[in-house]
Amino acid sequence: MQKFYSILLICLFTSLSYSQEVIVLDAESGFPVLNGVFYNADKSKTAITDFDGRANISVFGLNEKITLSHLSYEIIQTTPKKIKARGNTIYLNSKPEQLNEVVMSISKWQQQRKNIPQKIENIDAKEIAFTNPQTAADLLQNSGKVFVQKSQLGGGSPMIRGFATNRVLLSVDGVRMNTAIFRGGNVQNVISIDPFTIKKTEVLFGPGSVIYGSDAIGGVMNFYTQQPYFSFTDSLAVSGSSAYRFSTANAENTVHLDLNLGHQTWASYTSFTYNNFGDLTMGTHGPESYLRPTFVERKNGQDVVVANSNFKKQVPSGYSQVNFLQKFRYKPNTNWDYNLGLHYSETSEYSRYDRLIRPSSDGMGLRSAEWFYGPQKWFMANGQITKKGKNKFFDGVKLTTAYQFFEESRHNRDFNNPIRNSNTETVDALSLNLDFENKRIGALQMYYGAEYIFNKVGSEGSFVNIETAETGGIASRYPNDATWQTFAGYWNGEYTYKPNFTVLSGIRYSQVWVDAQFDEEYYAFPFEEADIITGALTGSLGFSWFPKENFQVTLNSSTGFRAPNIDDIGKIFDSEPGAVVVPNPDLEPEYAYNIDFGIQKNFNDVLILKGATYYTYLVDALVRRNFNFNGATEIEYQGEMSQVQAIQNAAKAYVYGFEFGVDAFMNENWSFKGNLTLTKGVEEDDNGTDSASRHAAPTFADAHLIYKKDKLKASVFVNYNGEIAANDLAISEQSKDYIYAVDENGNPFSPSWYTLNFRSNYVVTNALTFNLALENITDQRYRTYSSGITAPGINLILGLGYRF
Repeated sequence: MQKFYSILLICLFTSLSYSQEVIVLDAESGFPVLNGVFYNADKSKTAITDFDGRANISVFGLNEKITLSHLSYEIIQTTPKKIKARGNTIYLNSKPEQLNEVVMSISKWQQQRKNIPQKIENIDAKEIAFTNPQTAADLLQNSGKVFVQKSQLGGGSPMIRGFATNRVLLSVDGVRMNTAIFRGGNVQNVISIDPFTIKKTEVLFGPGSVIYGSDAIGGVMNFYTQQPYFSFTDSLAVSGSSAYRFSTANAENTVHLDLNLGHQTWASYTSFTYNNFGDLTMGTHGPESYLRPTFVERKNGQDVVVANSNFKKQVPSGYSQVNFLQKFRYKPNTNWDYNLGLHYSETSEYSRYDRLIRPSSDGMGLRSAEWFYGPQKWFMANGQITKKGKNKFFDGVKLTTAYQFFEESRHNRDFNNPIRNSNTETVDALSLNLDFENKRIGALQMYYGAEYIFNKVGSEGSFVNIETAETGGIASRYPNDATWQTFAGYWNGEYTYKPNFTVLSGIRYSQVWVDAQFDEEYYAFPFEEADIITGALTGSLGFSWFPKENFQVTLNSSTGFRAPNIDDIGKIFDSEPGAVVVPNPDLEPEYAYNIDFGIQKNFNDVLILKGATYYTYLVDALVRRNFNFNGATEIEYQGEMSQVQAIQNAAKAYVYGFEFGVDAFMNENWSFKGNLTLTKGVEEDDNGTDSASRHAAPTFADAHLIYKKDKLKASVFVNYNGEIAANDLAISEQSKDYIYAVDENGNPFSPSWYTLNFRSNYVVTNALTFNLALENITDQRYRTYSSGITAPGINLILGLGYRF
């Protein structure tokens, strides 16, 4: 009997004191689910999953019926005993309706998407895993919401709502990636971001200057990379994954490895990716002018034009790249969170393909024998400290410090000219952000903070005679040791007027300093320096209204600005055949005024319709125009008389457009989604003449029929781009007729095109997944608008992933 009572007491004690920690994961991606809520029947007991998807459900009885709820996932009901029998792991399936997603792009803190009046698109880890993109530029393009231009295979310049390059902003883990030498021409810095490490990407459409300052006119692309995961037991947890990807269009070989070490209070995440891309092969059916019948080789000390054995192979276009990411995280308790991230990316040399197909001035041959970028390098050390907890002035504070180093170079040599000219640029970038979250004033939720950014630009010019090995100096692209810095403060408020009506408003003031000393060794500048001090005040005001639970209306007005940077003020470069851009120290910021309106209707989680329209007006636009340099309209540049041009506050511009989306869920296996974007942009010169905006993309759309059952997910989809006729082509694009097709009148234009594609993912086991895709099945030959390289032809993509 005594033994019986002893056993009974032990069982009773165990039932009262047991500890059960569970982890909640996304069923498709396997990633942790944050803010999942466990509760019992009368909601007297609750437990919430943390950033790593962990929750302690010891508060519930072993056989007590509990519910697990999350805004973006289907509700499940179970008991702790059943969860324990499944290894204390729960997998959640996504809801069709995504209004209640949590986003961070508006305030740098978590907010409900339904309360945001501005359009935001979220590309999460499971979507990235399914689309299996080659680069981060392709990740954006695969979303169907962002248009991407490519001058070469090693590139990808996003266009958002008629703006691109230095009028859209890139951010990685909360750190601004735009530098003082981001140019008006196409930039390819986005390829430095490894898609294998991206946890989610949030694309903010329209001005985001209240939070992000200069450059955020057309939109903001926020890339959030993977965080180290803690262990939810007392022992060290070791996990990781590996992946391999192959594609036929450019003989791609990609290898990725990552490893996570997790303890209860500290964790480490290590990632490595290697890409090798061969020359890209274009499609069969399309304009003959896109073909590559010849290319230049150096033989016996001479440049010769040789026949291409395969006219569809774009020689040379291949390159390789390595990416490395190391993160450390320490979380001693629920209030403090310490993060350190080290990012490194480097490409091999890669050709600027659009310059290699540029004809000579007599039209009888090719102008360049060589035109390539040197290795593109990017390093970032990012430290972030977050403190949560009630305070007189804040409920959360986040300190983000970062150092970044950028290096890029350009090398070119004309046909049968032994002189190779080179320009090398570096940027050292320091940033400091202090962001506060405060929820203390009734229905008003406030976010505020300050930012300081410092950029120092290094720039050198040199030449080498490839026959004699003679070397020397040439004019640098930018003034060496030029600096760009800004200090800003902002406030953002979210006011819940009623449960179905939220107002969001914000204001920011930015002060910008630019200092550049001009070297007169190669050019007699009429000025010695550019010393610019300027400020900008920006704001936003909008609302999100639900007249019915399943119907949302948003209206938002906002302003954005872009302060002149070193590229605007001090650049000397060959912009196009016969034209050279020279410095202009007399510049002021350009301002954008924007209004957008959106609606979203959910029909019983079966059909979701989305629509948005916007209008943006840009004044004092910084544009390239003809200029007078020391009284001359032409100067000699690298041996050629060239028209003098400069960046000037010489234009106004307006952009407007419409965006439509549909999600349909026919049954538990079949669904459909589609997107359509229409953009119109006009630049008005100071003489009153209107012309098409260079970065206003053609009409583009995509439509996906998706099948999902058990371990298989597959999609058949169509991508479409509309035509830009010769009369609608931007003036700056008309001079690049060698990258465009020719219409019946002999004028350059951008033809419409479509591709038919298939994509699939199969979960072989819980650890092993297989991707198969066939892109451009009908083998179309096409170039996306303003691109110098022709897109891939029919392309078989194979991917294999393993998790442990």
